[in-house]
Amino acid sequence: MNSHVNLLGILHVVWGGMGLLIGGAALLLATGAAAIARTTSGDPIAAVFTGFMFLTFAIALLAGGWANTWAGRAVRRHQSAGRTIVLVLAVFNLFVLPFGTALAVYTFWVLLHNETRALFEPTPAA
Repeated sequence: MNSHVNLLGILHVVWGGMGLLIGGAALLLATGAAAIARTTSGDPIAAVFTGFMFLTFAIALLAGGWANTWAGRAVRRHQSAGRTIVLVLAVFNLFVLPFGTALAVYTFWVLLHNETRALFEPTPAA
């Protein structure tokens, strides 16, 4: 199961990196919409609304991407906090069809296995 935990950590880091990349792109789109709203004569309500929506999605994607990246690294280091965070993130990833759902199902299968739970328990000090 150690190889599955390592692969799961890598997949979460890659998934988080994709979220960071898409969040950065959405942030650039929000900047473009803000520029259009600023330079358009008349009522720029549509551009302002579009910019606000892009900014909202960018913040959510950047936060989720950072969380998945951090948690993926923590899982690879067998930190129990990382295991807990990845399980929580997997619930949210269930709704991101199709890749987030597949990652969430794999996450549940790997991290809820009895052999894997032993990997994340703290070792007693000698």
